[in-house]
Amino acid sequence: MEEKIFLDKGKVVVSNSRFIVDGQTYAMSNVTSVKSGVIEGSHSQTFILILIALACFAAGTIGFFMAVIFFGLAYYNAKQVKNTYTVILNTSAGENKALSSHDQAYVSTIIAALNDAIVSRG
Repeated sequence: MEEKIFLDKGKVVVSNSRFIVDGQTYAMSNVTSVKSGVIEGSHSQTFILILIALACFAAGTIGFFMAVIFFGLAYYNAKQVKNTYTVILNTSAGENKALSSHDQAYVSTIIAALNDAIVSRG
């Protein structure tokens, strides 16, 4: 049976017989299903910056200006927090997180290609 390529994006290749990601090769014959996962970004730094800003309010006029700066940093930090999206392969050996990215569309494209590869196996 000839190998059919469903996706070839640099370090990620999906064919009907294998899935290659960052030099690791998975045999598609061992993959029973594929799904996506989400790892939520942490807002703990933002929370700490807000606490510092609130504490600065008690320090008088200079504290007020410091609080404004810390609130600004907290806002900037909150905007920088991103979720991580993962490709999870189910095999007879269990689940395996094969790939992680902050780009949800990229992960969705890979999952669609993996699903096409599973279907093409028959």
